[in-house]
Amino acid sequence: MAEVCPFLGIRYNREVVKDLAQVICPPYDVITPQQQKHYYGKSDYNAIRLEYLLPVVATTRQSNYNKYSGAAVTFQRWLKEGVLQVEDCPAFYLHDHYFTYSGEKKRRRGLIARVRLGPWGNGIYPHEETFSKTKSDRLQLMRACQANFSPLFALYQDSEGKFGKILSEASQGKPVIKFADSGESHVVWAITEPKFIHRISEFITTQALYMADGHHRYETALAYQQERAHIIVSGGKQSLAGKEAFNYVMMTLVDFFDPGLVLFPVHRLVRGIAPSALARLEGQLSQIFILKIIPLTDSLISSLKHKMIGGAFLVILGLVPQSLVLLKQRQGISVDAMMPENHSQPYKKFNVSLLNHLILGRMLGVAQDSEDIAYTVDVDEACQQIEEGKYQLAFLLSPPQPEIVKAIVEAKDRMPRKSTYFYPKLPTGLIINPLG
Repeated sequence: MAEVCPFLGIRYNREVVKDLAQVICPPYDVITPQQQKHYYGKSDYNAIRLEYLLPVVATTRQSNYNKYSGAAVTFQRWLKEGVLQVEDCPAFYLHDHYFTYSGEKKRRRGLIARVRLGPWGNGIYPHEETFSKTKSDRLQLMRACQANFSPLFALYQDSEGKFGKILSEASQGKPVIKFADSGESHVVWAITEPKFIHRISEFITTQALYMADGHHRYETALAYQQERAHIIVSGGKQSLAGKEAFNYVMMTLVDFFDPGLVLFPVHRLVRGIAPSALARLEGQLSQIFILKIIPLTDSLISSLKHKMIGGAFLVILGLVPQSLVLLKQRQGISVDAMMPENHSQPYKKFNVSLLNHLILGRMLGVAQDSEDIAYTVDVDEACQQIEEGKYQLAFLLSPPQPEIVKAIVEAKDRMPRKSTYFYPKLPTGLIINPLG
């Protein structure tokens, strides 16, 4: 099971930074180039200067200067100048994230904690397959700064609501952070009382944690842990206490049953399809699915932003001009024989799995790691890409439910990569976890 502990977090000094909305930013991997410029312009102290790095042009005097050492210098300067401050005592941080989704106001409650690193399956489980590309960028940043600037996102199960009651009790005092930002708001409590720290730690040690966002960053943290341990041992210390900060990574832990847990689907855009394969597709689909073709309208596109229309398995855009093609599975037709044998039943029934293996793979001959596949959570963007002819087909999916995530993980399986998009993203710069 997972092991957690409180930590000496680093926070922005409110006497220097009056408005925290000016200094937080989204995680690095969802920031577009346009957003990058926006956040750099918001404040000289915006966390993007640590998390999303601009290349630094080396000078004659600074031939070894790069963007990672530049981030480290900035980080240390902010600490020295009091822009950032280290807490007086270790704490867990309770984070209430308020936002609006589909016209409804929601609150997602998360516990920010240090979680002990270990191999996948040792209390912490991945829910998606990952790209094989190594994230050397994140590792170099971690080496230089020795800190986590944004938390990973993991899920736990509190089906009886017992842990929720503990967190409610712990949030009775005055919050240490409270601010609004672009339609969202954040409230954070620092939990330092020994009785709550004990009860929180005791509960989490009975739990498995399911990684929601941050698979690559977790693997990067493992690599960093191994590097630091090797350096210490090779330097003459033959044993480690095991409590060193690099043995942990910062995570925000959220209950599977939290009413504010929102998942978006990740839609697929595909190009490079052979004309012959495209011509055969409608006939091949009709053998397995019931196809319904309906005229494309703005109201239909708008409704697809929040839910799948007509109970469809998925919707295809671009197959029939100016129309949506809705797919429903035919009764009495089993696709098990067409799916990979080395995957679980929950995986084989998942809509992204069916799309990847049956439609993209078998019918269109497009590999899952093909550069001809693009991903988006934005239905409007998908429509625009098809309209402009940049992609031939868009496959629009229904939102995955937390239950299917849990079912696939518990079957010791992983969802296809890019299956889920947890909304909204956790902010960078709210709490910083030192690893030195």
